[in-house]
Parts: sequence; structure tokens; C-alpha cells
Amino acid sequence: MNSLIPLGGADEIGASCFYLNINGTGILLDCGIHPRKKGKDALPKFDLLNDLPLDFAFISHAHQDHIGSLPFLIHQFPHTIIYSTPQTKEIAEITLHNAANIIVENFEQQDEYKIYTHEEIDLLVRSIRATGYNEIISLKGIRHNSQLPVNFSFYDAGHILGSAGILIEHNGQKIFYTGDINTGGQSIMIEADLGKIKNIDTLILESTYGGTDSGKIGVWQSEAKRFEAKANKILHNGGSILVPVFALGKTQEILSTIFSLMKSGSLTESIIYTGGIGKDISRVYDNNRFLVRRNRIELELHDIPQYNIYDIEDFNFFKKNPGIVLASSGMMLQGTTSYKLLDFWLRQESFGIFGVGYMDTDTPGYRVMASAKGELIQLSEIGEYHKVNCEIERFYFSSHSRREGLLEIVKQVNPKSVVLVHGDHKSKDWLGYQILEKYGHIKLHSAEPGKQIIIN
Repeated sequence: MNSLIPLGGADEIGASCFYLNINGTGILLDCGIHPRKKGKDALPKFDLLNDLPLDFAFISHAHQDHIGSLPFLIHQFPHTIIYSTPQTKEIAEITLHNAANIIVENFEQQDEYKIYTHEEIDLLVRSIRATGYNEIISLKGIRHNSQLPVNFSFYDAGHILGSAGILIEHNGQKIFYTGDINTGGQSIMIEADLGKIKNIDTLILESTYGGTDSGKIGVWQSEAKRFEAKANKILHNGGSILVPVFALGKTQEILSTIFSLMKSGSLTESIIYTGGIGKDISRVYDNNRFLVRRNRIELELHDIPQYNIYDIEDFNFFKKNPGIVLASSGMMLQGTTSYKLLDFWLRQESFGIFGVGYMDTDTPGYRVMASAKGELIQLSEIGEYHKVNCEIERFYFSSHSRREGLLEIVKQVNPKSVVLVHGDHKSKDWLGYQILEKYGHIKLHSAEPGKQIIIN
């Protein structure tokens, strides 16, 4: 009997982690941490694994909500063998170290989980077995009695550098986990390459934008033109623009987009401010530009002129030296660089804040993007009110598939059953309804935390 148990990320975006039992071989698909929760609540439900076999962990990509709990997993289950693409492994070395200090703060009152060290992160990263796209790897778990191995392979998911959908095959059964997947192109990343994946038994499908009308989400090129027009207006008036970005993926894509617009002459040339681990990750993008499918292979992000935001102590500097600031985090979480700039930015009439990616509804970034100039907003439910004096603009430079793209994946792989994950109830409801309407033969499951799904 094959089964799936969601340990995290079943009906929300955060702490993605799905346990597969394939005829006695235990496999984790991703092992993330929740960006907004603290302590044990931020982790997947590892206690559900205590009486189950666990042999392998397959990591789809290096965003923290898919990889951030690996150190905690290895503390509890040190025999687990981890697989990822080479690029995910390389990025993980940067992001896991960066997350270590934040983890200490979030777990300082928690004695149940041992806090890991930087030395342990080094050992963990070295232990990850890097596997290229489209390579078939055969495995047998410790307690696996069958003579038939479990085969798996990674397919380029088009989400960020190194991201992968994961195909698992055993005894004629095929399971495909999309991870975070993008069927549309970006500035650097090319759309997902699912190869010849067909006739899947079980499709585990992300549903991030399932509930979002695609008419509100322009394609990358049209959003770039909108960005150009809005940015020029602010820059021509001597203002600066704050762009909250994730250090991994969004920083590199938006940096590439802005630079291209400036080089073409359509966007006013101005200072681009970056810094932190985003620049380190950009080097990984540069070093792998000939090794993966991507646009503009000749472009090296490191060669784009950039001013280090961390060298600026007085924020009035941005009045005298207007430019575009790419600052993490993408959701403007408290304590991050974009959040620290937020109060100053909101008070500047000539400035602007441009949202460019996904924002959880319970974050300061979402509250800012839902506001308009002249309004009073709270950055938290109990926080003080701030008047919005600057311009607020919302863009959709998406690294996830639009909902029509998700339905195209269903059509292509032709599954017998679909398990919807990584999305809120609205997203899963819309997507589930469409799947049942278009493909009446498909058995549909909506993943729930801790609830087992039989996937034979």
C-alpha cells in the first residue's frame, strides 16, 4: 500500500513537507519551515514520523519554506539520506547558514528541539547527494522488502535556479510532485520542462495561484512595461523606489529585469541598491549559467552596477541619491531590511513601494500593498497607525504557474488522481472544481495536515 501524509504545507504556503510510504520505503518530499510562525509551530509535524519508516528526503528547491527544517529533521532522524539538484545544494549552503541566527531567536524559549550549529549545517550540506535533471536514481529503503527499487528523477520546474518537480516510480506506479512550478517564463528562468511525463497515477500539485484571476496577473513582459512607466514617474520626480524581494529568486529576476530596461533606455538609469545574501545567491546564478536552462546566458548579475544597501546608515541618503532598492524580505516581515526601511518610506511623498511577488495575507507587505496613498494602515493587528504618503504599486512578476498553467500540467501528465497542496482553501477549491469539471475520471484529494491519503 502506498500512502501520503502531509506534515506541513497542506492548506497553506509554509513548512512544505509530505511523507510518502512506498511499499515500506519512507520518503519526505521537501522539509520546509514556516516564515511567519515561531518555535515548534514553524516546523512540519515530525512527531507523526515516530512509528514510520523514513529513508530519504527529496528537496524540490532551496526556498526556506521547502528546505528550512532539514537541520531539525536530521537531528531526529540522522540516517535520512537527502537528495537535491546540484544548484539547490549550492544555494542551501548559503541560505541555511543565513537562517541559523533567526532560528536561534525563534526557538530561544523552546527546549524540545535542539538548536543546530553552523558546523552541523556544513556537515548536512556536504551530505546532500546532488542529482542532475532527468537522471534516474534507484533506491531501496532500509526496511524495504521488495526486490523492486524506488526510482526517482528531477525535472526542471522553472521556479528558481535548481528547482525541480520530482517523479517517483515503483512497481509500475508513477507519482509526480510538482514542488513550486512555473509554466511561464521569467527574465532569467525558462518555463518548466516536464519532458515526456505522461500517464501519472498520482499528481501532487501546488495551487498557489489557483484562486487568483489570471486577468489580474500580467505576463512578465507586460508587467515590466508597467513597472517601467510607474518607476520613471517616481524617478523623474527625484524619488526612490523600495522593492521588497526574496533574496533567492526574486532578487535575481527583478535585478535582471531592471537592468535590461535601463540598458534599453526605456527606464531612467539610476542607482540599483542590493545587498546581503541576495548578492551571494546571484553569484551562484552566474556560476551556473551554462549548466542549466535559462534566458540570457551571457548576463552576469555580479557585473550589474549595484550599491550596497548595508553601507547606508542615514536613510535620508535615498533622498539625495534616488534609485531602486531591492531589499529582503519579499513580504516585509518584521526585522528584515525592507521592514526597517518601511517607516521612512511611508513618510516620503515622492517615494514609492512596488510589490513584485507573492505576499501572505497576514504580513506587513500585504497590508502595505492593500493600501493607497493618503490612507492610515497598521503593519500588525496591534501596531500603531502609519499614514501612507508614498505611492503604492502592485505588480505580479510571478515565479509560480497561473491557474491555467496548473490545469495544463494536469492535462499533460494525465493523472488518475490529484492531491492539491501548497495553497489556501480558495485556491484549492477553484482548482479542484475545474479539474473535476474537465476531467471527470480523476480522483481528487485536498491535502489536510496529518491526514493520510491512500494513493494506490
